[in-house]
Amino acid sequence: VGRSVGCGVETIYKKDKNQDSTFITKAGGCVSAMRINSKIKIVGDKVILVPYNKLHVEKYHQWMLSPRLQELTASEPLTLEEEYQMQQSWFSDDDKCTFIILDRGLMTEKNSEVEAMIGDTNLFLVDPEDRSLAEGEIMIAETGFRKQKRGWEAMLLMFLYGVETLGIKRYQVKIGFSNTPSINMFRKMHFNEVGKSDIFQEVTLEVQANEKWKAWLLENVKCYITPYENNE
Repeated sequence: VGRSVGCGVETIYKKDKNQDSTFITKAGGCVSAMRINSKIKIVGDKVILVPYNKLHVEKYHQWMLSPRLQELTASEPLTLEEEYQMQQSWFSDDDKCTFIILDRGLMTEKNSEVEAMIGDTNLFLVDPEDRSLAEGEIMIAETGFRKQKRGWEAMLLMFLYGVETLGIKRYQVKIGFSNTPSINMFRKMHFNEVGKSDIFQEVTLEVQANEKWKAWLLENVKCYITPYENNE
């Protein structure tokens, strides 16, 4: 077992019987440094979360040409050049934490992140006065991978990462009235309605990330974290 401490983030390395090594990070003095996710990947049972990099942009851009995805994510269509600029903006923003979701089976089969991409998940620090509040987002863009618990697992992995690494204590999600599957999913994650906007046609759900909820997370998702490298 080894231990290193840097930038207020404690990293504990430990051996796992199925992997070479794992590490668990716990929040310290750099809660606002969301970019710490740029050098790690989170490996779950069905999905792998990796940082959003340039190699992912073209496929992401193709996804976001879909009017339905634009509607569900409240997004405006961008040109490819604008998409690259957005990726760089997100990558360098201390208030955003973005992962691309890879299907673990496809990644094993194809050994290509681009071919294994199925969606993305994000955390945003939305209140400068409360750095422990984050807004979560999830998108499974590849229709063949919906209703297979990929989105469920990816969101739980992100929430656990936020609690253990970023010091998040409260999560919110904003979902369009018509997106019933997402509303139902977050209710199963113990989110409750705290607001509604007829103007934006969306509902706001919230959960307190207390010890009881964290224990529930740990019961419902298993993962390990390793350093991220990509040679594509």
